[in-house]
Amino acid sequence: MIYETIAYQVSDDIAVLTLNRPDVMNAMNALMRAEVLHAVKAAAKEARVLVVTGAGKAFCSGQDLGDGGNAANIDLERVLRDEYVPMIRAINDCPIPVIAAVNGAAAGAGANLALACDVVIATERAVFLQAFTRIGLIPDAGGTYLLPRQVGMPRAMGASLFAEPISARKAESWGMIWEAIEDELFNAHWQKRAKQLASGPTVAYQHVKEALGASQNNSLEEQLLLEARLQGACGKTRDFTEGVMAFLDKRPAEYEGR
Repeated sequence: MIYETIAYQVSDDIAVLTLNRPDVMNAMNALMRAEVLHAVKAAAKEARVLVVTGAGKAFCSGQDLGDGGNAANIDLERVLRDEYVPMIRAINDCPIPVIAAVNGAAAGAGANLALACDVVIATERAVFLQAFTRIGLIPDAGGTYLLPRQVGMPRAMGASLFAEPISARKAESWGMIWEAIEDELFNAHWQKRAKQLASGPTVAYQHVKEALGASQNNSLEEQLLLEARLQGACGKTRDFTEGVMAFLDKRPAEYEGR
């Protein structure tokens, strides 16, 4: 597929999806949301890890308020239900690890697009901004679900009400993101992380995502039984056998992702 608003490439089992509207800080319009959805689904079949990043100086500034004409006439409920929901669900449900490599400002729905990924690695100059109340809206694209679970209710409430930028270092200290990296080391670092996951036990990663996602709603008993079922599945993979043999042989494991 030829994309207009994103760039997408796969190399060495790593799919890189780049939001590619740098002239508007990668603001999301309807076409971009559709293309992101398509690329995420493609990556699940073509790669062992997916990286989402942005072109230029920003990661994503959120909704393109100029998309579709007068912002006051946008049917926000329809746009969220029909366009954002499928995109966020696809990222959440993606069976391979998804890294957000946040190369700059992530605002509004752009911030929550990043937070929906499994791991967020940000450059130090990045900021995260729940900008919604600045224009009389509430956090969307999963923001009201993700933030309280990641940083706790007091911080989620403050970030949402005051709509103040949160630095990458503060986001790291809050547990909102995995790590903030020095600007000059950022690109090499996320690439190293992506290669690490692309050469790892892919089936185990899929089940890690499933188990941790389910834990938020399961009872202890339900979670223990889920762990048993998923561990049983992992134990039947070639990668488990290879991992054990590599451990016994005192050598690095060579995982196939099966």
